[in-house]
Amino acid sequence: MWILVTLFAATCQSLRTAYQKTLSQEQGFLHATMARSLYGLPLVSLYLIVCWHFVGQITFPSGGLFLFYATVCALAQVLATYLMLRVFQSGSFALGTLLAKTEAVLAALLGIPLLNHSLNLTAWSGIALGVFGALVMTIRLSNLRHIHKDMSFLAGLGSGFCFAVTSVTAALASHTLQGSIITSAGVTIWYVLALQSVLLCSIQIYRCRDILAPVRKSPLLSTKVGLLSSMGSIGWFTGFALINPALVKTLGQVEILGTLYFSKRRFHEKMTMQQWVGGIMIVGSVILVTVATL
Repeated sequence: MWILVTLFAATCQSLRTAYQKTLSQEQGFLHATMARSLYGLPLVSLYLIVCWHFVGQITFPSGGLFLFYATVCALAQVLATYLMLRVFQSGSFALGTLLAKTEAVLAALLGIPLLNHSLNLTAWSGIALGVFGALVMTIRLSNLRHIHKDMSFLAGLGSGFCFAVTSVTAALASHTLQGSIITSAGVTIWYVLALQSVLLCSIQIYRCRDILAPVRKSPLLSTKVGLLSSMGSIGWFTGFALINPALVKTLGQVEILGTLYFSKRRFHEKMTMQQWVGGIMIVGSVILVTVATL
């Protein structure tokens, strides 16, 4: 099941990221980051109601731990999204998305002490191949000496780390609840999006001095971003609750296919041979991780 929900999440995220880049260009980083939570919250609320009544209810034996992990998850995801959008401004659509893919190996490293998850050699090989492939796609060999000074690179890695924290804390939050794991993931998603909406809407209203600012700007495009984001989050958070987040994020790198398509077709960015080689390596990593879990 985790394979199907991950593939669904990756497809939604590929589409959402493309729309979100356009939205950030039109309305700025803050609104583009806010739209994914505020405009996605209604669908997630409906999803949670359905899960609660038809899949199974849950209890909160450790409410304090849930609030802690879910709050860290919400804040880390906001920062991760902001950093990725910053990369879009200074680099390319492909660069921002691909650098964020370092989250797979970071999630694996964080998951060992926090989730007590172990990985076999095949899974580790797949994760390593995927991260190396992402780096091959994004790093210019001629600029390798000065890569530590490249803000696009540093922001991309920061985004990957924050996404890794998001993955692990989402799993931790879901596992503090008792009952249906599907509903537990739904509760975690709802809390994360609700907190992000309150925080980001408050900042936008304060900056714009307009209480309707969050809903005035590009409502149609914002709705697309929110709906795709909420559907993707449902897939990601469910996957995190079912299995090691590192495996979910590695399989999720099939998103690279959508990234390449939008990079070339929607944003007219040219793909080099080096980037295609890196893409093939990422596809190989997805195959290895899938084989390791079957």
